[in-house]
Amino acid sequence: MASSTFVIGDVHGCLDCLTELLSKIPLTRDSRLIFLGDYVDRGPDSKGVVETLLKLSESYDCVFIRGNHEQMMLDYVLNGTNLDLWLMNGAGATLRSYGGVDKIPKDHVEFLKSTSIYYVQGNDVFVHAGVRPNVPLEEQSEFDMLWIRYEFIYSENPLPGYRIFFGHTPFQDVLILKDKVGLDTGCVYGNKLSAIALETMQIFQVSCGG
Repeated sequence: MASSTFVIGDVHGCLDCLTELLSKIPLTRDSRLIFLGDYVDRGPDSKGVVETLLKLSESYDCVFIRGNHEQMMLDYVLNGTNLDLWLMNGAGATLRSYGGVDKIPKDHVEFLKSTSIYYVQGNDVFVHAGVRPNVPLEEQSEFDMLWIRYEFIYSENPLPGYRIFFGHTPFQDVLILKDKVGLDTGCVYGNKLSAIALETMQIFQVSCGG
């Protein structure tokens, strides 16, 4: 069991913010890092973010959750589908950072394919968007876990017995409720990139203004 677990919200290609945030987190060799998805799109350096995450996983126990943006990227890169949807959601910045779809390294595609739809640690569930309220965890649809928003956020105790850590929907600051914790604080929109220590609920943040 990791001695300390840190959960990190949506990065969206903001490599400078990610690098600064990681320097603030008191990592030790046996720390676990759980990333909640949306590593790519919108921000300036999706390629650099993925490279950093791959490097990080060589030194630390990392859990990478898949976001809807990774799913859109995979849909196009692997199957040639959903390009319009991806372009509407910030693919242009990702393609610029790689220099085109044909320049995306194989290990980056393998990384995207290896991401988890959700992860459970004790009584905590880590997922990108959330869950469909009152549906057992094993019966949840991948689509909901990648895309759901307000039905989940405004629900009370959507998964009895579990606290849910999620990203996807940006908040002005970290949302901490007894049944859910929202960690997307709008980094790519000039707000903040946030992480939280699971054991102490201490928040670590960097400002991404400008």
